[in-house]
Amino acid sequence: MKFEQIPEIAIDELIKSYDALLFDAYGVLINSSGPLPKSNCIIDKLNSIKKPYLILTNDSSRSIEASSIRYGEFGLDIPTEKIITSGSLIQNHFSKNNLINQSCCVLGTDDTFEYVTKAGGRIVSPKDTFQVLIIGAISGYPFVETASDLISKLFSSIDSQNTVELILMNPDLLYPKTEDSFGLAAASLAKLIEEALSLRYPMNETLIFTKLGKPYLPIFEKAFAKTRTKKMVMIGDQLHTDIQGAKNFGIDSVLMETGISSLNSEIPEIL
Repeated sequence: MKFEQIPEIAIDELIKSYDALLFDAYGVLINSSGPLPKSNCIIDKLNSIKKPYLILTNDSSRSIEASSIRYGEFGLDIPTEKIITSGSLIQNHFSKNNLINQSCCVLGTDDTFEYVTKAGGRIVSPKDTFQVLIIGAISGYPFVETASDLISKLFSSIDSQNTVELILMNPDLLYPKTEDSFGLAAASLAKLIEEALSLRYPMNETLIFTKLGKPYLPIFEKAFAKTRTKKMVMIGDQLHTDIQGAKNFGIDSVLMETGISSLNSEIPEIL
């Protein structure tokens, strides 16, 4: 199926048809250089009519508070209670999987570190022995050197029969920087590490990252806990995160033309 076979729909129709609207941030409302066209007007309208909406973002480089400030700098008045970041999911993940007080190697920003600390993780240097590897962002460290060091460290730990929990806070491979430029996101490093592990340990299928955020269910379950309705629609720019995640959760979705997925692409059969 091609994109041109999918009907278009206006934001006013979405407001009328659904009890709550879910928005991705980057590629839908903003990119790295500022707000996307009409996003300010949409948020202002939703706020003025008190329409339930949430931002579901895979950005784990910023806290919820910092995200709200960032959106505000771009003219989007989005309060903290309307934001769910993939980073905010790690607290529940730590509790459910008995990871509290485990030694954690964390890659990301200061806010990424804060997410892990609040979840109960004990942050250690990448040079130290660690029980949990958490990738939250791709900035703030030299990519090639860090990837090489981590792969070597993981090989050593696994060869010594030690278990290392792998967690990816942001499942995005790419993000839109401007209208026609893109940047690597955290999943790019995780994918590289997974490929290296599969080469060395081809029979061990457990050496993969647990992925938080879209398209996985926990972020949508958190949205449902806030809205108390499944009559929601996910508005996103990526087929494999926003649209696939909505399908996994059993809600409708709308694909924007302003981000990653191209109108020239074929839609995968799974969607």
